[in-house]
Amino acid sequence: MDTSLLIHQVLKKYWGYDQFRPLQEDIILSVMKGNDTLALLPTGGGKSICFQVPAMAQKGICLVISPLIALMKDQVQHLKDKKIKAEAIFSGQPNGEIRRILDNALFDKDFKFLYISPERLKTDTFRTNLKRMNLSMVAIDEAHCISQWGYDFRPPYLDIAEIRNLFPNIPFLALTATATPEVVADIQKQLKFKKENVFQKSFKRDNLTYYVVKEQDKNGRVLRIIHKYQGTGIVYVRNRRKTEDFAKFLQQNNVSADFYHAGLDGATRDKKQKEWMEGKTRIIVSTNAFGMGIDKPDVRFVIHIDVPDTLEGYFQEAGRGGRDLKPSIAVMLYDDSDLKNLHKNFNSTFPPIDFIKLIYKELCNYFRIAIGDGENQTFAFNLSDFANRYKHSPIEVYHSIKLIEKTGALLLADNEFTPSKIHFPINLNDLKQLQKNESYLKNEPFIQLLLRSYGSVFNHFVSINEADIAQRSGYSIKEVIQILEHLHKLNIIEYQHSTSLPLLTFCYPRIDEKYLFQDPKIYSVRKNVAEKRLRAVEDFVTNQTSCRSQLLLAYFGETNSTPCGQCDLCIKTKLQHISKQEFKEIEDAIKKHYPQCKGELKQVIFDLSQQFPEEKIIKVARWMIDQRKL
Repeated sequence: MDTSLLIHQVLKKYWGYDQFRPLQEDIILSVMKGNDTLALLPTGGGKSICFQVPAMAQKGICLVISPLIALMKDQVQHLKDKKIKAEAIFSGQPNGEIRRILDNALFDKDFKFLYISPERLKTDTFRTNLKRMNLSMVAIDEAHCISQWGYDFRPPYLDIAEIRNLFPNIPFLALTATATPEVVADIQKQLKFKKENVFQKSFKRDNLTYYVVKEQDKNGRVLRIIHKYQGTGIVYVRNRRKTEDFAKFLQQNNVSADFYHAGLDGATRDKKQKEWMEGKTRIIVSTNAFGMGIDKPDVRFVIHIDVPDTLEGYFQEAGRGGRDLKPSIAVMLYDDSDLKNLHKNFNSTFPPIDFIKLIYKELCNYFRIAIGDGENQTFAFNLSDFANRYKHSPIEVYHSIKLIEKTGALLLADNEFTPSKIHFPINLNDLKQLQKNESYLKNEPFIQLLLRSYGSVFNHFVSINEADIAQRSGYSIKEVIQILEHLHKLNIIEYQHSTSLPLLTFCYPRIDEKYLFQDPKIYSVRKNVAEKRLRAVEDFVTNQTSCRSQLLLAYFGETNSTPCGQCDLCIKTKLQHISKQEFKEIEDAIKKHYPQCKGELKQVIFDLSQQFPEEKIIKVARWMIDQRKL
């Protein structure tokens, strides 16, 4: 069958689409020909289709390597909803569940997608099983992580190229939404592409207008934006506490709003996301945890109340507006303190090497890991408790761990809530044999309750809720947990307690901390690259001459773009010449509204912004103040 016809049939059968988005078909055909391929598609460009369609069009398994656990889970669930067999292996899973998934990948002929984090490639168990798998292709998501010039470099990504020794003839597909020219070249080098092969869609978004506004009253400005622009929006803030505070502020001003951050449990996050996707909630206030894998087309505005750390991150977050190709805006609000905090945050991001080594040593002691032990062990990590015990600043501890991650020694999955799970590692016949056991008889009613309440517990781990079990059994929640832990010790069940804490994984055996950073030059390179990205953000924010869109495009290597004509700086250029007639109309409108608003100029601007561009109102108002007419 013609390859183009085949992939269109797959697209229609599983995704219901008649046509591919721009560049998707070219990328897929390149992979189907067996070519190593790098796909650069901006946020909302449909990267997952680029590996899911060719995988479904071929025999074998697509190995998907991704650093984002939440996104892995989300994509696996979407595939399962389409009756496609897919699983994900990530840090913190019980060994029994990992064994089950690997068995499925080895022996189930209909198994199609195996998602893993890059750290999994280091484990002996996975490497042994990988050799026996029937792979059709390897997809590397967030591929910028493989480059030391990327904003989120992760050393385990460097091990991906070793897969070629086992499967020399299968294609690699690397995908990312943002990459500078240096990163594009480095990705292909690190993955050992047979030849350069890049498909890049222009990062230019004609329907998305960028504004950067210096504003002391950010709350008031956000309200004006929300009232001026109809439709759904996202407000990004820096920390979790601020998501709740600002959502409450919006609610108090009669705006339909909710908050979202990674510290919420999975069911709560899903509920909040669903209500926003369906339009029941108009505004979602979130940290950068919100948006990955979410394809809501009609987001009319994206507002950043805090200045992002990188232009890569900002571009992805702002790019969640206007995916339906209708006009949308991206507004970044800042004041002088934001720029100071940008430098302050940068300085705290790079603690001294000796301090980082100390944190590594104390972490090992905290979890009682001896030299040579700890490989692939995962622990729920209470950062506050650790910082208090060793008398450190939590922020210094956090950034030290993130730098230890760059050595490959640790992995901190700080965006995950893990529900409680159980699994019966024995079969039903073995369970019947245990009925003569005194411990079993004592707990038989409870065990039978588990079997009635949760299906498939003999096949794989299932999520449970201790509160529900308590209600059904008549025990307290504390007693339920004690019984589950007791059954776990008896090897009747495997029980994993829920946690909302970050999961800290030791990727290889503990070493003497003095060997942690063998080459200080690497630390220096990381710091210099991060400083370069900080300067790029600072230049973008403080620039008062160049088009915002042109600045972003130039950062990502598109140096021949034309001014957008719509951003705050393009409008500023146009505002140099307000016609006399329009100037007089705005002046008259201000005079009329000013008394009604009791001298509140902000209210005047808010009222008139439906009739005139806000920038023009401000310019005329300033002239009137200078002329003592206000």
